[in-house]
Amino acid sequence: MKNFFLLLILFLSGFSCHPSKNNATIKTSNTKMTPDQNLKQIVFGGGCFWCVESCFNQLNGVEKAVSGYSGGHQPHPTYQEVCTGETGHAEVVQITYHPDLISYKQLLEVFFFLHDPTQLNRQGDDIGTQYRSVIFYQNETEKKEAQEAINALDQSGRYPTRVVTEIAPFEVFWPAEEYHQGYYWENPDTPYCSAVVGPKIQKFIRHFEAKGWLKKAYQP
Repeated sequence: MKNFFLLLILFLSGFSCHPSKNNATIKTSNTKMTPDQNLKQIVFGGGCFWCVESCFNQLNGVEKAVSGYSGGHQPHPTYQEVCTGETGHAEVVQITYHPDLISYKQLLEVFFFLHDPTQLNRQGDDIGTQYRSVIFYQNETEKKEAQEAINALDQSGRYPTRVVTEIAPFEVFWPAEEYHQGYYWENPDTPYCSAVVGPKIQKFIRHFEAKGWLKKAYQP
């Protein structure tokens, strides 16, 4: 469904859905540490990355959140290739954060708030393994805390069915094409963004603003 809206929007606006050669795919490393050793990174997949990225970027303690792909077998995947479901990648967001300002457990709380982790290989009308719920851990502590968070959700009775979020070791993150970065803020009035992404973001803002977790002045 999201793919249809994106193709329709880009067609009607006169632009190709394929990015130029300069930004079609962006190479990245699979290093597990950022240059600043005081920062940490985690990669989450929770359905459409437009929504997940825009929300995590508003959190106090998050340096940046970048939309991309992870968990697949094909190097340098494009959006169109990932949308086929044949590359094995999930739409994900790589979050770089200050652990002294926001904890991994808090990030997990936000992650589970933003999507339904009981839906297997889909989020609403976005269907396919590329929309799967997944946590890519970088060490055993993260793996353990992710499993504990899932166990707590299952025991809470919050959902009528069990959580199906995948917990997988991190291998490599491929940033998505440039036009995906900050996509919602550039295109809030497109059909998919106004009908699906916007309401989720407003729900997120209401909830986490009340908890005092949001940046005081966020500029996308």
